[in-house]
Amino acid sequence: MKSLFFRTVIAALGFGSLYLSSGQSARADEWGCQVILCLSNPGGPTQYAECRPPIQKLWRWLAKGRSFPTCSGVGFQSSRPRYEPYYCNDGYRLSAGYGPTGRDGTCVSTSMQPVSDSHCRRDRDNAGGSNGSVISPRWQQTDGRYQCMAYTLSRPLVREKPRYIDVTIDGVGKQRVWF
Repeated sequence: MKSLFFRTVIAALGFGSLYLSSGQSARADEWGCQVILCLSNPGGPTQYAECRPPIQKLWRWLAKGRSFPTCSGVGFQSSRPRYEPYYCNDGYRLSAGYGPTGRDGTCVSTSMQPVSDSHCRRDRDNAGGSNGSVISPRWQQTDGRYQCMAYTLSRPLVREKPRYIDVTIDGVGKQRVWF
């Protein structure tokens, strides 16, 4: 895979020199073209040491609110920078709402989970059993017996790099770049 990458880089540099000699303005050694080449790597944009400096420069560049760099002669599109600070583990979805401190996020399980029977009891002291850790508790029959099931809640995780752009490269597909 590494030799394939290097062959691709050498081919790109060769095509870049052809562009230069033919009077075209695109150069494969331009920073924007290096970024596109590195982003198109299926192993990730920083898999190879040669890609780390241009990609790290890209992250710093975008963090300052600047636009995505250009590379003439290459078909690609990029979204405007977006911000998404929270995420959930697999099996959960992010649900946004408004709480006492403003906008809050909560992770809600995508399927019902077995929970303590106390969540399904309905008595005077425990109306529905919800203490903020489950939603929609109810008794369900599972394997011939009743079990208390509910959607469980958890706190969202915070991303180390909360900003992103979506880059679509012709012939490669769409990638989300976090910075």
